[in-house]
Amino acid sequence: MVRLFSCFAIMLCSSLTIAQSNPVGIFENHADIGNPKNRGSAQYNEATQTYTLSGSGYNIWFGRDEFHYLYSAIKGDFMLTATVEFIGSGTDPHRKIGWMIRSSTDDNAPHITAAVHGDGLTSLQWRDLRGAYMRDPEDQLVYPKKHLKIIQLERKGKTFTMKVANWGEPLQGVGSHEMTMPDEILAGLFICSHNAEVTEQARMWNVRIEKTVPDSYNGYTDGALRSKLEIMNVHDGTRTVIHESDKRFEAPNWMPDGKKLLFNEGGSLYTIPVTGGTPEKLNTGMANRNNNDHGISFNKKMLAISHHRDGLPGGGSTIYILPLTGGEPKLITEKTPSYWHSWSPDDKELIYTAQREDKKYNIYKIPVTGGKETQLTFAPLADGPEYTPDGNYIYFNATYTGTMKLWRMKPDGSRLEQITFDEYNDWFPHFSPDGKWMVFVSFLPTIDPNDHPFYKKVMLRLMPASGGAPKVIAYLFGGQGTINVPSWSPDGKYIAFVSNTK
Repeated sequence: MVRLFSCFAIMLCSSLTIAQSNPVGIFENHADIGNPKNRGSAQYNEATQTYTLSGSGYNIWFGRDEFHYLYSAIKGDFMLTATVEFIGSGTDPHRKIGWMIRSSTDDNAPHITAAVHGDGLTSLQWRDLRGAYMRDPEDQLVYPKKHLKIIQLERKGKTFTMKVANWGEPLQGVGSHEMTMPDEILAGLFICSHNAEVTEQARMWNVRIEKTVPDSYNGYTDGALRSKLEIMNVHDGTRTVIHESDKRFEAPNWMPDGKKLLFNEGGSLYTIPVTGGTPEKLNTGMANRNNNDHGISFNKKMLAISHHRDGLPGGGSTIYILPLTGGEPKLITEKTPSYWHSWSPDDKELIYTAQREDKKYNIYKIPVTGGKETQLTFAPLADGPEYTPDGNYIYFNATYTGTMKLWRMKPDGSRLEQITFDEYNDWFPHFSPDGKWMVFVSFLPTIDPNDHPFYKKVMLRLMPASGGAPKVIAYLFGGQGTINVPSWSPDGKYIAFVSNTK
């Protein structure tokens, strides 16, 4: 398995690190800071991509610190996210774990820390100057201490922002602070027992170090970011990265045997084992400009693709079908642009998003044998249609209300109903094989409802098909290409998606 985030494995300068390097997982080093009485440690389970930290130390406070630190050197803007929990009941209620950004490994170095305490307190704390006393704001959040904590610390120029959440909830802001730090700094996970005589332990998973880009970054013109193919347990949120590339790849489908994923990269389609490995190119014949709209028939025999033809409206995206095992594709939609999104459960129809004479994107259906298409929606913008497994409804996203929301309709376009109602912009509903659950991607309210751009802060959310409050199951940097197509595992326990980092 390729070592994760190898692009961050830059050499540490002498002002930032101790002499010996002790890499663990995606991190370059780990060490006791401040010479605590009890020696700490850091371990990484590659199979589960989980970190276990142990450490002691009198505190991270006043003019000097004692703790165990797992870290790397990073430049520029970035976002740190992890799920963290203590192991055991603990000794001191002020023991703490979390993310730390630090100017050096000196015990009195300037730093800013996003900390979760043993009693449930979450707080952003900092030391602006070398040897100065620590500070923290008045606004802090307290959670029941047995709940899991998702903790995030972001650097954007001189501003450092901490957010936290319990499993299933949106991130809440704890605080922000402006301070001057070197461009290259240390960033990583820490543990402090708050008792010089005691060693505590903690577990961290879904650990992500994501280099971010300016809000103005254009994914179409400014180049691709690093892509990561992830598998997630939808019921507990555990994520596993199985493949990475500096090239843009997108939109994984789960193959019917449950052992491989299908995704697009550079106009071609590839399969890869769910355990990771080397991607294998799928034969799609003359179709060599495939985009991120592709998917597998319910009978598990056929594949629909969207391939671009030259000299046609909207870039010429055209829907074809071919055997799932590969072969020469058959043209289905003569008009362009047409972007496939779903098979009907009886495999007799395809539904898709298309732009026609009115220049608006709406939802259409067509027989799988080709022929006359039927327009199903008449919205300012509608996209991402998918049949429920029982064939009773088509779910999709649309801007009927001015914000991108999820809707559903009968297969003939009748009985239009709104499904989501909060402030987020929701795209691409995908159903579990048993039809009981729906996963979709949510953009922040600041994103234009008519756009689903690359490389933004997004959430994946889980919702009962029968209705109810959506639950956040992942926070990531992504958007376009993350979950454009059906991507549930055949057993309904997992989804696959793509996240990005600079």
